[in-house]
Amino acid sequence: MSKYQSEFLKIMDERGYIQQCTDFEQLDERASKGIVTGYIGFDCTATSLHVGSLIQIMMLRKLQQSGHKPIVLMGGGTTRIGDPSGKDEARKLLTDEKIDENLAGIRKVFEKLLTFGDGPTDAVMVNNRDWLDQINYIEFLRDYGRHFSINRMLSFDSVKLRLDREQTLSFLEFNYMILQAYDFLELNRKHDCTLQMGGSDQWGNIVNGIELSRRVDGASVTGLTTALLTTSSGAKMGKTADGAVWLNEDLLSSYNYWQFWRNTEDADVGRFLRLFTELPLDEIARLEALEGAELNEAKKILATEATTMVHGKEAADKAAEAARLAFEQGTISADLPTIEIEQSELDAGLGILTAFVRSGLCSSNGDARRQIKGGGAKVNDKAVQDERGSLSATDLTESGVIKLSLGKKKHVLLKPV
Repeated sequence: MSKYQSEFLKIMDERGYIQQCTDFEQLDERASKGIVTGYIGFDCTATSLHVGSLIQIMMLRKLQQSGHKPIVLMGGGTTRIGDPSGKDEARKLLTDEKIDENLAGIRKVFEKLLTFGDGPTDAVMVNNRDWLDQINYIEFLRDYGRHFSINRMLSFDSVKLRLDREQTLSFLEFNYMILQAYDFLELNRKHDCTLQMGGSDQWGNIVNGIELSRRVDGASVTGLTTALLTTSSGAKMGKTADGAVWLNEDLLSSYNYWQFWRNTEDADVGRFLRLFTELPLDEIARLEALEGAELNEAKKILATEATTMVHGKEAADKAAEAARLAFEQGTISADLPTIEIEQSELDAGLGILTAFVRSGLCSSNGDARRQIKGGGAKVNDKAVQDERGSLSATDLTESGVIKLSLGKKKHVLLKPV
């Protein structure tokens, strides 16, 4: 039996989202008696979020599914500064135009996972630029700066990390935590928002917002965090050797997204099924109990369910079928990632090394050489023997493409145009 009364905290607990909460009792009571409005902030540093942010998006989704109101706070203002949390160095400053472009790209993901509208539990997206642009610096320092202790701020992990490594932490970045705290105060005033959620690296920032709201307005608000997600081997979620695992399909194909989840480590299958799918818990328990080759079936289900969540069922099914054809039958599917090349390049002879780098399967000519020597590089399912070789029109299959493979799971089609 759950120790919580509210549906929201029951779900969060059962599925493994909870790391810390400033006041479990207060949040549980509020969530069991009425609608709780909660938010998570996302800065606009790229045109898409990556899979490392998916657990926070899922927290907002669970909040809405259990009858509460999610706010997606876009950091149009704070992105101008950059959050020092978990960073080794200052972020590159972006123009307002680039920030707006990034925000538009990020919104696409949320529209798939949350229901937006004007209803009591419909999600809303707000931009902190709307109030941060209006700040008068002297008034802000007088009214809010006096509530922050420099001594305490220096003790936060995000600051200590940089100082301990003797890495520069600018005054600009130091202000970030004050502005984030002010965001919570503003959202409480404008939207009656009483809950901020985020990753555990945001704990200090969240506590700052709670204390500022209490000191300035006498408001009682709470914070809830989830653990920073790593794989069982300690790797950080969101990035692979091949780069970021983006959520937007224009940056990462649904096939490659499916493959990311298919390659989940054995020890992570159950945990990821709970966090990133909406399968019933008893079904997840059955899947994570599988062993050996049978566990691969659980990974395929994880990949298809997770891809469906972000890219839709049709794209997920196509990715799963493309993988089945490529792996189990060795045939070519039109749904594999495709790179267009000039026909003239084939006519002149496209170098093997260049082809593997162009496809994104290898990071450099040196990387391609190592893969060829290791026997992992294939053209049309045949191992490449000569690194000095080249591709020509004679290598085109009946489908009019050339299939490049790296190992058993990575495939790209070259298509002349």
